Amino acid sequence: MKLLPVLPVLIPLLTAALALLQWRHRVAQRRLSVAGAIALFVAAVWLFAVVQREGVQVVQSGGWQAPFGISFVADTFSSLMVLFAATTNLCVVIYSLTSIDARREAFGYHLLLHVMLMGVCGAFLTGDIFNLYVWFELMLMASFVLLALGGERRQMEGAIKYVTINLVSSALFLAAVGLLYAATGTLNMADLALKAQHVNPAGMRTVIALLFFVAFGVKAALFPLYFWLPASYHTPPVVISAIFAGLLTKVGVYSLARVFTLIFRNDAGYMQPLLLWVAALTMIAGGLGAIVQRDLRRMLSFLIISHIGVAAMGLGIFTERAFAGMIFYLIEDIVVLTNLFLIAGGVRLLCGTYDLTQTGGIYRRHPSFGFLFLIPALSLSGIPPFSGFFAKLALIQAGLEAGRYAVVGVSLAVSLLTLYAMARVWMLAFWREQPATTPTNLAAPLATLAAPLTTPIPTISPRRARRALIPIAALSALTIALGLGAEFVFRQSLIAAGVLAEPRLYVEAVLGGER
Repeated sequence: MKLLPVLPVLIPLLTAALALLQWRHRVAQRRLSVAGAIALFVAAVWLFAVVQREGVQVVQSGGWQAPFGISFVADTFSSLMVLFAATTNLCVVIYSLTSIDARREAFGYHLLLHVMLMGVCGAFLTGDIFNLYVWFELMLMASFVLLALGGERRQMEGAIKYVTINLVSSALFLAAVGLLYAATGTLNMADLALKAQHVNPAGMRTVIALLFFVAFGVKAALFPLYFWLPASYHTPPVVISAIFAGLLTKVGVYSLARVFTLIFRNDAGYMQPLLLWVAALTMIAGGLGAIVQRDLRRMLSFLIISHIGVAAMGLGIFTERAFAGMIFYLIEDIVVLTNLFLIAGGVRLLCGTYDLTQTGGIYRRHPSFGFLFLIPALSLSGIPPFSGFFAKLALIQAGLEAGRYAVVGVSLAVSLLTLYAMARVWMLAFWREQPATTPTNLAAPLATLAAPLTTPIPTISPRRARRALIPIAALSALTIALGLGAEFVFRQSLIAAGVLAEPRLYVEAVLGGER
């Protein structure tokens, strides 16, 4: 029980190590990947249940008490993020069994996927600012190789853009950590919450805060630092795009929330307007970018940006209710965007292309697949009774209560842009007849494609095609469940927001020793 907060890091590490030992055995790697994803999901559910029952869980590595040792901290916020990361990872791993090609598996796809998940879970659970940097770098290295895996020209171009801007972000992050340590003499985030407010001169604290803001803003794809995302997320196989869409930018938003509610809380006076402006511009840039795209995955990439802006709005409003709306929105976005990218793979298989001007007729041929698309599409657009409506409603109510009418107006306008984008996908890909000039593979079963774009679409057995639908259906069912259980989810989000609004709870749990 004492090691429970570390299990979401240890399980992907063990899975990756075992997959490395089975490097030449593709079937063994697939089985290990599924087993590791299931184990991570079970550990995440267990961790969330324990946090709900017993409160914040803390592990001090090596027996060294904080602030001298390395702390792993699981509160409601971090345990929720780990739980939904594990859930989407399990769905992606199952989807990979049908979609990822043997060549990429032979070069370590499953190994890299679990290394990346180790970095994601480590970033959510660490209580040490330097180790947050370490987990970010681990996540960056694994995601870069996944992005480039296959060596296609488009992939390499996207991967170079991705890694270049993220290395700049990492350099700023490391500089901020160094300056913060020089000013306070500690790296433990709970200890920093007590000491950072006494940094002199106050201008130094402002400089450090802005360095963290830029570093995390790049990783979260906030305006104007978002351009790397739509240039890279559409280049790898769709299953890799799906896990990136669901998790990577959310780690950036999570880090912003932790740092600016815990360490730089007293700087909210100037950070709050900055966050609101950036959130509004991010929503606008993402929404406008989405509605002019022909490529389905590029459209979804811009929608990632837009909805990161919606979540950042909650942090900018800086009230407990706004924090709760932000957390609910992050959870919903993880599920919905992962699912939409997986569905995009099915569209490509059925129509032979991601180009929306060349797609059509899917609903008539596969009405159940059309229904599975509508669930996440309507949720992303904020249509009741789906989860996206309740998450956005909480943010809008918080904004109105705080008098932030302009940013609320922007969020409502962007919801209309999202609805227009999803309606466009429905009309072009699902409702109308497919143009006769488009090369089709109508007899092919439903599954995504991981082979290079220049190669023919493979025919897969119906059994494997049905297996590809399982994770899509599971994520759609989870979207419905989040909407039907919105009261429970929002209550948990409020509990998590309480720790962000009152850092004393986090500080006492960490500096008071193990629980």
